[in-house]
Amino acid sequence: MIGAAAHEDDLTRVELTWVEKKIEYWIRFGHEAGTQILDRNRRIVSFRPGAVFAFVRWAANDYGTVISRIDIVRTVAPGCAYQTLPFVRPGGEILLKVESWPKVEDVLRHVDGIETLGVDPAEADPDHWRHVAHWMNAGEIPRPYTTKRHLAWLRRREIGE
Repeated sequence: MIGAAAHEDDLTRVELTWVEKKIEYWIRFGHEAGTQILDRNRRIVSFRPGAVFAFVRWAANDYGTVISRIDIVRTVAPGCAYQTLPFVRPGGEILLKVESWPKVEDVLRHVDGIETLGVDPAEADPDHWRHVAHWMNAGEIPRPYTTKRHLAWLRRREIGE
């Protein structure tokens, strides 16, 4: 993970749009390195390599919802492989991808549960987000994140540094 001295070209940028009840793209959690306001409905937020964030996209037309999706993404350092994702440049490692509003709401509730533990979801074990994605995509309920699992992740991360 690169510290505060990250070069501008190292950042991952996410374009957010908010037009009430039409297009609502927002960041649910994550530590932004910067923000650029484009106009009253759009802005670009930046993340340093190694950052984890949740990107929620919802859009509707005259007939109802056309997209509802949440992606939990870990940004990558320049030169590393990544997956592409609309509105995320250049892309990142997708830890979780869930579509349909009921499932998105389930993920948001899961995030709330992690925050209830006093844990920042951006600091949670990335493997847990994969677990949530796999179980939800299989139509099952994922195991909740626990303080014990978080402490194990922090120890594992310390050893890996």
